[in-house]
Amino acid sequence: MSQWNGTALTHDAPPRGRLARLSTARLRTGSKRVLAAALLASLAACAANNDFYPTKGDVKPHPGVARAKNHPIQGIDISRWQGPIDWASVKGAGTQFAFIKATEGGDHVDERFRENWEGAGRAGVPRGAYHFVYWCRSAQDQMEWFKRNVPNDPTALPPVLDVEWNGHSQTCPRRLPKAQALGMIRYMLSEMERYTGKRPIIYTDITFHKDVLEDELPDYPHWVRSTAAEPEQRFSNRKWMLWQFTSTGRVPGVRGDVDRNAFYGSPAEWASFLATDCDPREHRSLTAQGLCSGK
Repeated sequence: MSQWNGTALTHDAPPRGRLARLSTARLRTGSKRVLAAALLASLAACAANNDFYPTKGDVKPHPGVARAKNHPIQGIDISRWQGPIDWASVKGAGTQFAFIKATEGGDHVDERFRENWEGAGRAGVPRGAYHFVYWCRSAQDQMEWFKRNVPNDPTALPPVLDVEWNGHSQTCPRRLPKAQALGMIRYMLSEMERYTGKRPIIYTDITFHKDVLEDELPDYPHWVRSTAAEPEQRFSNRKWMLWQFTSTGRVPGVRGDVDRNAFYGSPAEWASFLATDCDPREHRSLTAQGLCSGK
């Protein structure tokens, strides 16, 4: 998900009176239940055929990640490198989520962020924003920039903090000491959570995880990159929530290569995540911290 891979709400006036408020609440609850039931029914039908995403593919499939296709909930992550996206086609292909590059460092906004954010929203693809960490800029500057440019949308997926070394960078190829990197990460996670009210997701690759994250931050959901083997073979002692299993995927609506990703669990667990913004496996502990409130 590195920079090299390519990657105002309006409301009607509320009804007046207690009965109207109760009716509105019941309608919202009912709508959520209907949507969740439709999602489950659709995915169950695909499961019966053992082919969840027949219109999607991979230009360079690796046998080490073949079992990724057995995960019923899959999505993409994108940035300006994917060019213009036909979000209706992405949705029509069964894409369950999209994470969109928003910001990098303290002075860069992905040039297609707003276009992709609004397009995914119109198409009904659940979407979240990610920030790519630049190790030569302070954590404070980076979070101020993130908050300035990313909408605090209560319907969005939790934000993502993308942490990886960037040896290709001409301006900042440095690798920080573990303690310093962890200090920056903890601050940025805290600020993201304070801004959105949601527990952020940590995205990382094999090298950065081994250098910095191994045995650290167990109470945050992790999204791991492993394109030649299953995550359990590459990430020591790490419970993962999302798995990026290829960077050469093909998805209707996206021209060329795109990262494809899988959610660890069942359609029911995904529906729970969508409704609460929390990994269902951690729901009890996070609820005690004031998180996991319904949308």
